[in-house]
Amino acid sequence: MPISRASLGGLISQSFTAEHTHSTMKTPQVPIAKEGYPFIFFVCFVTLIFAALESTLIALTGLVISGWVIWFFRDPERFTPEKAHAVVAPADGKVIVVEQLDNEEITGQDAYKISIFMNIFNVHVNRMPFSGTVKKITYTPGKFYSADSDRGGMYNENCITIVEGQTGVKLAFVQVAGLVARRIVNLLEPGDTPAKGERIGIIRFGSRVDIYVPAGSSIAVEVGQKVRAGETILGYLDA
Repeated sequence: MPISRASLGGLISQSFTAEHTHSTMKTPQVPIAKEGYPFIFFVCFVTLIFAALESTLIALTGLVISGWVIWFFRDPERFTPEKAHAVVAPADGKVIVVEQLDNEEITGQDAYKISIFMNIFNVHVNRMPFSGTVKKITYTPGKFYSADSDRGGMYNENCITIVEGQTGVKLAFVQVAGLVARRIVNLLEPGDTPAKGERIGIIRFGSRVDIYVPAGSSIAVEVGQKVRAGETILGYLDA
């Protein structure tokens, strides 16, 4: 059966659209966080210099350090559960606190606080725990105590992000610097509407993230449990 000029044009248009969409969807995600590039380039450059100078021992040491820095800034793809009221972990690590607080000062309501400690071996890319609109971001300079200590939770440098969901429910998460971590990166701005599981920042070299969910939520984790950012469900909102 002959194909009309209009039909041929439609097929070509559909083919181009499908090809364009396919190429867009298949864009590979570089598995290294861009915040790590300066560190990676620096240690690799220094290693090459010592290798050129034939300082074998130092060059080998630099090679090991380069490998560790690249590994530290790894940014693996994650698959976020498609459950409307589920709150997912904002960070990789171990749950060190699960407690209920009355009239918690950050969100101004009764809430559950869940703290996740990231050691230097965990993935340090932070992800959005719940879809919503960023209402407020507050950065506070502070100390650099161990992030898994009470003093670290109270006095360390931190960045608070408050998010409001579509139903008006309010959550907050706090990126906390640690003993070794000296740089908090938060990629969000007030008014942003990131999706659950989206990359939202990183804390360099060991740290902690606290998340506050409304009281009445169903908590699905316990102290000592290992969690993965963007994948592990911390609990379910009662809304």
